[in-house]
Amino acid sequence: MARLFKPAIVGELSVPGRKTGEWRSISAVMLQHDGQRYLVSAYGDTEWSRNLRAAGKGRFTRRGKPETFTAVEVPVAERPPLIKAYLEQFGKLPMVARTFQKLPDPADHPTFRIT
Repeated sequence: MARLFKPAIVGELSVPGRKTGEWRSISAVMLQHDGQRYLVSAYGDTEWSRNLRAAGKGRFTRRGKPETFTAVEVPVAERPPLIKAYLEQFGKLPMVARTFQKLPDPADHPTFRIT
């Protein structure tokens, strides 16, 4: 659904599975904040976040341009300003703000710095 609402900002996140190594893909957005890029799991500890944690790498494709990246998980104590920025930029996407209301603890939202 997000691709229908904001196709210019929504891309495809692909991450190798932690058990099979087979690449899995979902729609996602990348947060730009203070000169860094981040992936925030708005819906909690999801399959993609567990896979990215295990693999430490992925691919983000937007507007037909794939980019391979490595990622480092952000410590929970550093997540609140990132989550605030995420909600400011993407809180109007379907279900995003509502999910953060249901899961208000920053520990519930794995966050990765793209390196």
